[in-house]
Amino acid sequence: MTDAEQQAALKARGNLPRHIAVIMDGNGRWAKQNGYSRITGHRHGVESVREVVRASAELGIEVLTLYVFSTENWNRPRQEVIALMRLLRQTLLRETDELNRNNVRLRASGRVDELPRQAAKALEEAIEITSRNTGLILNLAINYSGRAELVDAARAIVQEGHNPEEITADLIAAHLYTHDLPDPDLLIRTSGEMRLSNYLLWQLAYTELWFTNVYWPDFRRAHLYEAIANYQQRQRRFGKTEDQLFVESRQGAAS
Repeated sequence: MTDAEQQAALKARGNLPRHIAVIMDGNGRWAKQNGYSRITGHRHGVESVREVVRASAELGIEVLTLYVFSTENWNRPRQEVIALMRLLRQTLLRETDELNRNNVRLRASGRVDELPRQAAKALEEAIEITSRNTGLILNLAINYSGRAELVDAARAIVQEGHNPEEITADLIAAHLYTHDLPDPDLLIRTSGEMRLSNYLLWQLAYTELWFTNVYWPDFRRAHLYEAIANYQQRQRRFGKTEDQLFVESRQGAAS
């Protein structure tokens, strides 16, 4: 099937995920396997980002959240961290025009104020340039930690003076970095690892998980289509029974 035929088939099923989250794993192992430096692996991973963003926008996905850099990644070798921040800046400068042409709106989740000055400036400018776009929201999780996000939310709630009895799940959700986004419907993790790695811990409570052995630099739209097709075959119950869902679907069809 061509890309257009695959896209049409996915759209025809009618239950595309609104929000896809991705843990882009395996750049370093891909580089080692192919005899390259780790930063070369990260550079090749940028092409995969480009492919997935384009395919998601073409499918009409509302939100794509990519795990770009975690708070734990600062513990990597200093030269790799410097190279990653430089690559982030270069990629933003190079890709923003295409994002803007394709109506993609860029945003970021995490403690972005702690990024190096030049990387932070490039991110801020890219977000501003694309801020009026109405298509796919490309949400970059940068200097991100699920636990840190919950800490930041708790601090904000305390600073607002809320009493303990006022603290609800809705109040906490309203103070997350992603407070104005739907929770992810589908999480994709590449490279064969099967863990969340401190990623969107609150938001992934009822997310469907899909793991692949493909390293991120080799991940292409065909793999994205495969993940979405698998998602479309699942029944999301959100704590309910199959019988309850059947009754609800019948009632919905009758109304």
